[in-house]
Amino acid sequence: MTEPATAQRSAHVQSATGPPVTGSTKWLVLGILAFAGFWVTYAVSVLTSRGHYIENAALRGADQVDAALVVEADSALNAITETSLAVVSLLVVVVALLRRRVDLAIAASAIIVGSSLITQVLKRFVLPRPELIEVTGPYTINSFPSGHTTIAMSVLFALLIVVPFRWRGVAMFFGAFFAVAIGAHTLTSKWHRFSDTLGADLVAFGVACLVTIALVQRGALVRVVGGRFPLRVLFVVAPLALSTVVSLGLGVLLLLLSELPTAPDEVLDYNMYLALHGLAAGASGLTALAFWWSWRRIDVGSPPTEHHERPSR
Repeated sequence: MTEPATAQRSAHVQSATGPPVTGSTKWLVLGILAFAGFWVTYAVSVLTSRGHYIENAALRGADQVDAALVVEADSALNAITETSLAVVSLLVVVVALLRRRVDLAIAASAIIVGSSLITQVLKRFVLPRPELIEVTGPYTINSFPSGHTTIAMSVLFALLIVVPFRWRGVAMFFGAFFAVAIGAHTLTSKWHRFSDTLGADLVAFGVACLVTIALVQRGALVRVVGGRFPLRVLFVVAPLALSTVVSLGLGVLLLLLSELPTAPDEVLDYNMYLALHGLAAGASGLTALAFWWSWRRIDVGSPPTEHHERPSR
């Protein structure tokens, strides 16, 4: 290889990646906030009678949703099975291995498996749902946090860290909108409450932050200093941010303007469903955007055995 060609290749690499990421304070703070938010969500929604009244009313309100929308939601949720999870996890690992990063494959697997394991342990053995108001039937079942939402969100985070920076917008486009839809579908299908979705978002987000800290400690992350991706902002980030703000705003507004549904009421129940459905979609969108922001212009560095510059003859 001639000296000009070598110099050109070296300059191209330097324009693509900058210095290594050495600080992990950002992810530490985000992780603490995520786990603190998880326990606040549990305390407010599961351990108070007010939380029970609101979320049970939303479940009753879901009975008024158009049947076609319920079928669509059921189909999306039924698509998340052990087999589909195994296939997606394998694809994520393959992408990491194609980049010759075993540590990245382990990190992505830790996000998916760790988040799901924590969710199931908390739901089945640690966090009970006390009977604070008089109800019967499925409203007494503990479903906090949501396993389906945990899977969708953790797969998104795993995808975001394994794909190369230039393809992250594509991964965000498909993964984020799917994860947001799953969070909203759980309410439409009456599989989960809003608090279940929010709790699952926060579990996956917290685990992803911890895994990112581990990657930083290994010196695996570098800053991206070259390249502009305006279409990514136009077609992915902006629509997701706009839909998130609208969903959260309408959900909060409707919740504040409605009375506390202490007894079955068609109008109040449907209002609660619309409010919490919007909050579920908005919370998932906000979580996805927060992790996207934390990895802004950050990528995994080259394999340790790869050398960008070769001595010239």
